Amino acid sequence: MIWCFILFHILSCQEQVLHTSDTHLKFDIVLKEKVVGQLHATKSFKDAKAHYQSSTNISTRFIKDITVNYKYNVIFNTNKLQKADVHITVNNKPHAETKTEWLDNRYLIQKNEDKVVVFNKSINYSTILMYFIEPENISFCFSEEDGSINTIIPLGNHTYKKVNAKGKENIYYYKNGKLIKAEIDGGLISFQMIAK
Repeated sequence: MIWCFILFHILSCQEQVLHTSDTHLKFDIVLKEKVVGQLHATKSFKDAKAHYQSSTNISTRFIKDITVNYKYNVIFNTNKLQKADVHITVNNKPHAETKTEWLDNRYLIQKNEDKVVVFNKSINYSTILMYFIEPENISFCFSEEDGSINTIIPLGNHTYKKVNAKGKENIYYYKNGKLIKAEIDGGLISFQMIAK
């Protein structure tokens, strides 16, 4: 009886460790060979759900100083997107916001104050996952930022092209399953992300 209790306790502790260990990623944001910001991404588990967060801060100068901040909060449950919130500010003023939520067997997607769009297919892979999971055998991903489906094209040698609904292309490079570099067309700013 006591062995059963000890074994149960060990298994419970192992399960807790598996579900409470966080993954932290850091990338330099590089523009014209100069580091202009950072991207921090985390993956954690809470209530059997995977929580992904990323925060990107970019400060540079075009005609005048510009600061762009991207914040992502994304939740997956059993490999299915449940909720995503994206907030983008420029010079500390709101620039764009997109909310996605799984409700009544469908996704409700709202960009800024626009009309809610309904999406009926299950979403199992999204842009934020590209920081954590190489998209092997994945052809499509959901863009939390613009609420659309993007195409993923394998280029060989663990390199992938992601094409968004407007035809803008991002290139992702992986080594041993980990993202090491990305070339991003961020709309306002195009930049490279390099893993630290």
